[in-house]
Amino acid sequence: MSDDDMDEVLAEVGPRLRRIRKERGATLAGLSEVTGISVSTLSRLESGLRRPSLELLLPIARAHEVALDELVGAPAVRDPRVRAEPIRRHGRTYWPLTRQPGGLQAFKMLIPPSAEAPEPRTHEGYEWLFVLSGRLRLVLGEHDVVLGAGEAAEFDTRVPHWFGPEEGQGPVECLSLFGPQGERMHVRARPKRS
Repeated sequence: MSDDDMDEVLAEVGPRLRRIRKERGATLAGLSEVTGISVSTLSRLESGLRRPSLELLLPIARAHEVALDELVGAPAVRDPRVRAEPIRRHGRTYWPLTRQPGGLQAFKMLIPPSAEAPEPRTHEGYEWLFVLSGRLRLVLGEHDVVLGAGEAAEFDTRVPHWFGPEEGQGPVECLSLFGPQGERMHVRARPKRS
């Protein structure tokens, strides 16, 4: 939540406090007696002259027998579906499956067949791959393995690695989880040419 959004939510608390108190037929003096909060503090909260805090809002919520969310007007939960546009880089298509920047990122990838020889690379991070369909060749350090649908691999990306469809096979579809360094490497960086 941005500072502007926070200020907007907090600005709405005072009028909401006044409305709830009046709906319950309570006076400032009566609410003060029940909560232990002075009448002047309650008045300043309702008029927006005092910034609300948990120390003040919790006793008021208890006194009115309402959830704290009702006093604060918590924002509605947004639609959880991720509808990101696919990203195409170096012949591969990536569908972002996470919306929040930074931290762990999830992508669905479609990797077409290619005649290119593996060019293992390294970068900071850790990666997890799950093959949805096709056969994925993973070159990792001295290992050269093929994963089929339903198989997974995880590895430290500081170890030289490369992955793509098994030679002579069709495209491979997989899920990938990695941190910000991996996202920069696989989605944003341009490959270095020797």
